[in-house]
Amino acid sequence: MVIAASSLGTVFEWYDFYLYGLLATTISAQFFAGVNDTTAFIFALAAFAAGFAVRPFGALVFGRIGDLVGRKNTFLVTMGIMGGSTFAVGLLPNFATAGVAAPILLVTLRVLQGLALGGQYGGAATYVAEHAPNHKRGLYTSWIQTTATLGLFASLLVVIGTRSALGEEAFASWGWRVPFLASILLLGVSLWVRLQLNESPVYARMKATGNVSKAPLTEAFLRWGNLRIVLIALFGAVVGQAVVWYTGQFYALFFLEKTLKVDGMTANVLIAVALALGTPFFVFFGWLSDKIGRKPIILAGCLLASISYFPLFHALTQAANPALAEAQAKAPITVTADPAECSFQFDPVGKNKFDGSGCDIAKAWLAKAGVNYHNKAAPAGSTAVVQIGDKAITAYDPRKDPVADKAAHGIAIADFQDAMKAAFSEAGYPAKADDARINKPLVIAILFALVLLVTMVYGPIAGMLVELFPSRIRYTSMSLPYHLGNGWFGGFLPATAFAMVAATGDIYYGLWYPVVAAACTFILGLLLLPETFKKKIED
Repeated sequence: MVIAASSLGTVFEWYDFYLYGLLATTISAQFFAGVNDTTAFIFALAAFAAGFAVRPFGALVFGRIGDLVGRKNTFLVTMGIMGGSTFAVGLLPNFATAGVAAPILLVTLRVLQGLALGGQYGGAATYVAEHAPNHKRGLYTSWIQTTATLGLFASLLVVIGTRSALGEEAFASWGWRVPFLASILLLGVSLWVRLQLNESPVYARMKATGNVSKAPLTEAFLRWGNLRIVLIALFGAVVGQAVVWYTGQFYALFFLEKTLKVDGMTANVLIAVALALGTPFFVFFGWLSDKIGRKPIILAGCLLASISYFPLFHALTQAANPALAEAQAKAPITVTADPAECSFQFDPVGKNKFDGSGCDIAKAWLAKAGVNYHNKAAPAGSTAVVQIGDKAITAYDPRKDPVADKAAHGIAIADFQDAMKAAFSEAGYPAKADDARINKPLVIAILFALVLLVTMVYGPIAGMLVELFPSRIRYTSMSLPYHLGNGWFGGFLPATAFAMVAATGDIYYGLWYPVVAAACTFILGLLLLPETFKKKIED
């Protein structure tokens, strides 16, 4: 009952939190319509990451409350905040209706969701662990670990069902609100189930004996003995776990939709199947960690991820959009330009149209097309040239070829873009992935491999974090490194990785973020992280 009730409530909270991630493309169009497409998508991902940015602060606030007044009541409060915020997203006006107020309101609700989630996970994991026998703690807490994926899976099913019932046009217009509004029903059920629970026996004994911490933040973070363990947990375990998790479940989805141009419905279904196949392995690796330890499984997952990500994502391109892979091999793209005339293709305030130089005009079009290209430096003052296979197109450069007025300027840019479209079509670059050519079994196999790495690093992590810290400050101590790692290093991964791609033109360049982070965690964890799986947690 404890596992089921804790897991159900946590599934609901993750369902709420992940709806935004699944609908990032739709939300970018609804709430960030005042900027160019590439910037809008990166900005939408940044708003997605805003919910993650505040999670450590939620961990501090609610972790302290959980250690002061109890586990049960604290995560009832966090659930109410999460549910109310998610329901409100479904009622928000979009940019066309409310202008700049729309994204501000959206980010505000994302912040409330992040604060609530910051207090939720530590409470649920601690609550289950404090009920579990010592030799089965990895198995029991692994059910909590499934909830993030089950929440994502549930949100995928609701989004897919709504899209199927309403059609893509209606869904893009107003149907995207339905999954957010439907969450109010799940909130009611989850609150009712959790109200049936009692306080954890470990906390109840501490309260009865007067051993509850009166200053959990001071004990957790201002005393070096405990702070040292917090830092080791963060950099020697959680950072790697976080980047592997968000790469396998979110970046893979965004890569399919935005870069490989797979239809949103198809991408959602493929991810959902891979998640369904992979989810039981959370429990398997949690069980295995009770036998051989938490540390070897988590660090092995980090090492395998750092080694395999580049080949896996290259294989994903071949399987999901073979026409794109063939075009990249047959007609690679190179932009030869004066580096001084090339801007970073990201404009958060929507003021820059990237039309002041030939390099900017060329790269703005390429960024929107989402294709892989290489940069080659040209002498100062040179006009940018885009090489597509054996065909070279000289960019329109207003500095060297001035026109009479803005209208003529726009026509010149349109002419250049038309020439680019024709050259891309001739070289075989597809406007979108051909559903008939997608090797769906292979795509699912690749996505499953990514999810399997997620289960390795995530299945045992709750058991390890609970075991690292004493009961009186456990909620506070474990929540902060978990949410720093997952909120900041993991939550900012999609936005950062896509910004790295926009800056370089290399569609795989963003993978350096998780590869380096996972490799660093492997090294630090190997040297510093203690093994905990036989430790008693009643102290």
